[in-house]
Amino acid sequence: MNIRGKTVLIIQRENEYLVGRIIGSRDLRWSSSPWDAWTTRNKEDAERVAGMVGGQLVLFNPVAKQIRAARWP
Repeated sequence: MNIRGKTVLIIQRENEYLVGRIIGSRDLRWSSSPWDAWTTRNKEDAERVAGMVGGQLVLFNPVAKQIRAARWP
């Protein structure tokens, strides 16, 4: 198994992670656990959503249990 292939982008705001929108509402659901977070490997989608909700992108690897800031050159 390639552990790098398990790394995903998630959105963090303060100490919470974006899970998604509450069905039937415009409200967002946030969780204190990164395992609950909405994930993507698409940088453009993640940047767009982070900008809309006022969050920042972080890299999350659930296998290694690591979270770190997402930075690109």
